[in-house]
Amino acid sequence: GVQTPAGLPSHEPAEPHASASQLCTSIRMETGSSGGRRLPKTESAEMRWVVPGGAYEEDEIDSSDDGDGGTDTPTAALGSRGGGGGYSDAEEDEEDALLRQRLVRTGPRADSFDVEALDVPGLYRHQEFTMGRSIVLALQTLGVVFGDVGTSPLYTFDIMFNKYPNTSKEDVLGALSLVIYTLILIPLLKYTLIVLWGNDDGEGGIFALYSLICRNAKASLLPNQLPSDTRISSFQLKVPSVELERSLRIKERLETSSMLKKLLLMLVLFGTSMVIADGVVTPAMSVMSAVNGLKVGISSVNEGEVVMISVAFLIVLFSLQRFGTSKVGLAVGPALFIWFCCLSGIGIYNIMQYGTEVLRAFNPIYIYYYFERNPTQAWMSLGGCLLCATGSEAMFADLCYFSVRSVQLTFVCLVLPCLLLGYLGQAAFLMENLTQNEQVFFLSIPSQVFWPVVFIATLAALIASRTMTTAIFSIIKQATALGCFPRLKIIHTSRKFMGQIYIPVMNWFLLVSCLAFVTTFGSINEIGNAYGIAELGVMMMTTILVTIIMLLIWQVNIIVVLCFLTLFLGLELFFFSSVLGSVADGSWVLLVFAAVLYLVMYIWNYGTKLKYETEVKQKLSMDLMMDLGCNLGTVRAPGIGLLYNELVRGVPAIFGHFLTTMPAIHSMIIFVCIKWVPVPVVPQNERFLFRRVCPKNYHMFRCIARYGYKDVRKENPQTFEQLLIESLEKFIRREAQERSLESDENGNTDSEEEVASSSSRVLVGPNGSIYSLGVPLLAECGGVSNPNFGSSTSFDGSLDGTMDGRRSLDNELSFIHMAKECGVVYLLGHGDIRARKESFFVKKLVINYFYAFLRKNCRRGIATLSIPHTRLMQVAMQYMV
Repeated sequence: GVQTPAGLPSHEPAEPHASASQLCTSIRMETGSSGGRRLPKTESAEMRWVVPGGAYEEDEIDSSDDGDGGTDTPTAALGSRGGGGGYSDAEEDEEDALLRQRLVRTGPRADSFDVEALDVPGLYRHQEFTMGRSIVLALQTLGVVFGDVGTSPLYTFDIMFNKYPNTSKEDVLGALSLVIYTLILIPLLKYTLIVLWGNDDGEGGIFALYSLICRNAKASLLPNQLPSDTRISSFQLKVPSVELERSLRIKERLETSSMLKKLLLMLVLFGTSMVIADGVVTPAMSVMSAVNGLKVGISSVNEGEVVMISVAFLIVLFSLQRFGTSKVGLAVGPALFIWFCCLSGIGIYNIMQYGTEVLRAFNPIYIYYYFERNPTQAWMSLGGCLLCATGSEAMFADLCYFSVRSVQLTFVCLVLPCLLLGYLGQAAFLMENLTQNEQVFFLSIPSQVFWPVVFIATLAALIASRTMTTAIFSIIKQATALGCFPRLKIIHTSRKFMGQIYIPVMNWFLLVSCLAFVTTFGSINEIGNAYGIAELGVMMMTTILVTIIMLLIWQVNIIVVLCFLTLFLGLELFFFSSVLGSVADGSWVLLVFAAVLYLVMYIWNYGTKLKYETEVKQKLSMDLMMDLGCNLGTVRAPGIGLLYNELVRGVPAIFGHFLTTMPAIHSMIIFVCIKWVPVPVVPQNERFLFRRVCPKNYHMFRCIARYGYKDVRKENPQTFEQLLIESLEKFIRREAQERSLESDENGNTDSEEEVASSSSRVLVGPNGSIYSLGVPLLAECGGVSNPNFGSSTSFDGSLDGTMDGRRSLDNELSFIHMAKECGVVYLLGHGDIRARKESFFVKKLVINYFYAFLRKNCRRGIATLSIPHTRLMQVAMQYMV
């Protein structure tokens, strides 16, 4: 039973083991309605207390994130006992003083997960590229990164002069100057030279920026962060320096303000919804603008035929998406290189053919003259002008495995010069042909090379569309890993590059949406305005997030930050005012589309957060586990049970349902939490973290399997089990080694202290429960009478407390091998949430219908985890929130 050391009164009832029926009653109280009785919230294993002679290390739970007010000092722990004792204050003070003399704190409190992570040397780092390798990659980035921005000359001038045709050469010069400096300010200065450095260990995009902020400040709304996450070698955490108090204040404010966390998440979700909307408009715009070249070469082709041909191209494009970038990559790079050569060649030809007067557009004074002469026309043309910078966000999102240097080198040395030459050539043509405002690019092509260029332009448009779709796949995977998007089936199309993925549901959803846009609008002029809204929405969110990164992580001078924010956000808002003026033309459809996507992501994140918080509140107390005893109030059958749950701390309530619904439980239980941490990749040797739950004789462990948002979970069950068991054995060996070192240190103490410590082996939890460890450390609970223990005793391999540490280690490792030979069973708990009857109507609607619909139709956890059905046991549980 529960023993107390001499001189201390007993606080615990003399009933060390609870029955399964008692456990069932306790769980029903815990998960019942709000008006029912609840179990006390206790975390009796908050601290690592040992006595001079040694004691077992209980499950160390950091309750700071759970809001339980965990304590860290002996005085606070002992003073947190609730009622039930009936002592005077003097007796309690005397008892506290006695325990403080006998309990020893083993140095600063260190989470065993942190110790586990610190022991693994960091192997993964984002690959650094030499200059030679960067030049090779520069050619490869053409087809992957610059397809979208490279095809913008197909439609930019067409959209700019759509509503207000140019009437003079000065208007052409003003529009050209506007295009030139838009290219310099947004794609070059903002993205290439600044934003690209905000990548998350090589990953780009909205969610990469968000995960970078969440790593450096606990800004995530999901409270499952562990201190050990910062020990991952690919984490590369940069803590703000003490000198920069501004960074520290921002960090503290962001971590403590739930309103700021929600606002940050809303901005990220809004930006993501606009990226997906951009992925719908980009293929429609690129393909239709390329097919429009047929109207120039064949006069009999009308608008309806262009739409039908575009639909056919789009169907073929999205059907080939499943083959992945690696399977068609050989033709992508050279095709885009030929396209950029054609673009620059045609530009040079037109400049020589029609005159070099267009070079005056490099003087920004022509922008001022343009707005002075025709302010309304110039303001309306801003929406079309912005299209020259389309693909800037895709350039950042598609960063992937290319180095920042290679992307910068390609854009500065090849892409930007070719784009400028292309626009200069079109402007030279327009200055001599002021009335030809449609299909400007195709009209400016020399007749001798017209059809080859049309073919190359169509191929480049298809590549650009495919690039944007791939970027969306990457962002969706990041959002799913961070709990902001419903789980979908993800197929990895490359064995060599794990970043190349294909999401079938998203692919066909984008296809249907794209076809709807093409058939509904039927003209690149109307689609172009919607295109501008999507691009600007993403750009503004990126500007805000990069500003936060500048303040929080880069610690840039406040003057530089204000200049960045004022220049680019002001410029983007100015462009945005122009495109909003044409919302009534049909662009509102895109805004509605983005709003629906935003609601889906927000509802999913809200429901996921609510479910996790409820599971944290209703987890089983450690006192209950101690009362149940090492047999957990049931029969311990040979084997290993892997119980999957989402908690990173504590014993999940679903475990109680397994105990009450199953006739027996496995001799070894491992609580497995698949945790997605905000880093791209977690190295294999840093994957698993372990620690014990309850004393050794319970044979219960907690394991966190950490994955980055780019990691591929393709291990078959046997491989996963083998890796897990090997990591567990490594944890046990290191634990035994640490305990041996502690014993060596304790051996140098006086014999009187050893005698005193032998009678003071107690452990105190924050709730005041006192457990006697007078029985040897590794003693098995077989000595306690329990009718259910019977047959499991022989397999349980009781460990004699008198044996030396080496024999104890061998016995425990042998126990693990025997359990593994008896089989591994996967225990999966399905936890659903329902809104309480007294909840508001909106909450009931969101949780009971919208979130329930998403959970029912998204990919189930069993499919994500690749669990074999023959070794699967499931229990359902419902939480009222």
